[in-house]
Amino acid sequence: MNIRPWNLGARDNLNLYVFVGVLVVVGAVFGALLVNALTLEQQQDLAGELGRYLTSAGQPDKLHAGEAFRDSFLLYAKWLALIWLLGLSVIGLPVVLVLDFLKGVLLGFAVGLIVRHLAWKGVLVALAAVAPQNLLVVPAFVMASVSAARFASFVARERLFRKKGQLMPPFVAHTAVAAMMLALVSCAALFEAYVSPLLLERVSGIAAQAEWSAIFARF
Repeated sequence: MNIRPWNLGARDNLNLYVFVGVLVVVGAVFGALLVNALTLEQQQDLAGELGRYLTSAGQPDKLHAGEAFRDSFLLYAKWLALIWLLGLSVIGLPVVLVLDFLKGVLLGFAVGLIVRHLAWKGVLVALAAVAPQNLLVVPAFVMASVSAARFASFVARERLFRKKGQLMPPFVAHTAVAAMMLALVSCAALFEAYVSPLLLERVSGIAAQAEWSAIFARF
């Protein structure tokens, strides 16, 4: 079996990338639509949380970047570790796909909520607070998921049915992919902790001013 470099190129795994990518996109659409399904009370509560978040984002000197980095990194690391472990278990592969869908739902819900309450100014907030780090996080999760799918496929095909093939090289390759994706999401966590607050500081004044008028106009 050729594992150089675990055959994660788009040409060799186009179907897997398309399938996982569609799951994320469908999840994002579902998450955005889920905002409209919230009750009036839930929307008001979330609008209040959004207002407080924008207020604190406009004062980066009061934010704890180190703590924010730790929290974000641990969240991403746990997500990647779960994908890695589920790939090893083989039977956990469907849960990996559920995680990809869930990531899309969370992303779509966050963007949908911001845009719903801030209109076009919400696009600025989403570009500053959500988009940059997810340009790294989402591809990292997708590549880790593809690696998990390939490892599970190898174990099922070569080890369980054909009773041949060495398990260690694919295991090492799958683990190496997870480690590389961990390095990638650590960069995303650094950006989220140290750069995103600076970007939000530039847009939070405009967004916060529009936020309350938009909320009162809606409710």
